[in-house]
Amino acid sequence: MISFDDAVALIASAAKPLGIETVSLDHAASRLLAEPVLAQIDSPISDVSAMDGYAVQTADLEPSASLTVIGASYPGAGFTGDVAKGQAVRIFTGAPVPAGTDRIMIQENVTRDGDTAFVAEMPGPSRHIRKRASDFACGDTLLGAGARLTPAALIAAAGADQSTLTVWRRPRISVVSTGDELVAPGTARQHPGMIPDSVSLGIAAFAREWGAEVVARRHLADDLTAMQAAAGALLASSDLIIVTGGASVGERDFSRRIFERHDLEILFSKVAIKPGKPVWLGRAGEAMILGLPGNPTSALVTARLLLAPLILGLSGGDPFLALQWQGLPLAAPLTACGDRETIVRGTINDHAVQLLRNQDSGSQLTLANAQLLVRQPAFSPARSIGDIVDVLRLDGIS
Repeated sequence: MISFDDAVALIASAAKPLGIETVSLDHAASRLLAEPVLAQIDSPISDVSAMDGYAVQTADLEPSASLTVIGASYPGAGFTGDVAKGQAVRIFTGAPVPAGTDRIMIQENVTRDGDTAFVAEMPGPSRHIRKRASDFACGDTLLGAGARLTPAALIAAAGADQSTLTVWRRPRISVVSTGDELVAPGTARQHPGMIPDSVSLGIAAFAREWGAEVVARRHLADDLTAMQAAAGALLASSDLIIVTGGASVGERDFSRRIFERHDLEILFSKVAIKPGKPVWLGRAGEAMILGLPGNPTSALVTARLLLAPLILGLSGGDPFLALQWQGLPLAAPLTACGDRETIVRGTINDHAVQLLRNQDSGSQLTLANAQLLVRQPAFSPARSIGDIVDVLRLDGIS
């Protein structure tokens, strides 16, 4: 059994990026860039108006001055002529500023009579012109390699006139639940003694949130022969297989034996954390295998602590960025813990940590209400209200 920090270090060393691919902007959301994004054009591509109004020469402006309107400039269809003294061009936000003008008179400061515009109010100091390349210039680096393609980042990439981006490949993940007692959600009430397979559904959703491509979600009954028969296809189609349940030492705990015919190499077999001690990590061929406990809380807690950095590393990111602990004060006392690092579920209330009452590893309601995890190192003493503890947000996607 190894410590949590040692487990994370092993994951970081084993989770290597899976390669790069080029995708369209429509399919790039949430991906990690493998290459920087360079601007292919200036932005703006010319001097453009920041307001609706009239493009004029500042030298023409005086109270009640009249100007002859000789045309209009629209976004994508600018005025192509020159503007002489005493002339103006009707202009709209984002339209190119005509040659010979150096200011936009906002329309609220102008009255119009036919082709004549009158200065109704003298302008302030702003010229209301966005200069060419004032946002970025052609060749500028807008996004660095490793950046996550958030909605804002995609706007910048599209604005740079990029149609495709080079990103790290997403890991293909299969989620396998084990246990004869599991049935599909919605059917448990028809089968006495059975329980809904909630864990695999949650783990698959968690993996997607962290950037994985879930290629399969399967339930395998506790039949070792059938399990081993399924292993080859799972390994062939997956970069990472997550097995929930069957990780302890019972006579039907088969999660590791499923892959023993495929030269399974165990990287770690247990981690000194509570909940989640039975979690394990291995490799069979080109695929990695993460075994998670079958209890819902244990599974999702260990997923947040170990699966998140594993997915991030396979996706081209820094695994350690998945574990951004921060210090917050306690809103209630915290009891001492034993010889395993203990992870307590809580919420945040008025910038303090409120501990949830039911910390049982099988509690799905507590899990649904939890916002963060509180970290207690092994043999931590009892903590008082106001003491600072390390916390990790459950939804803390990097």
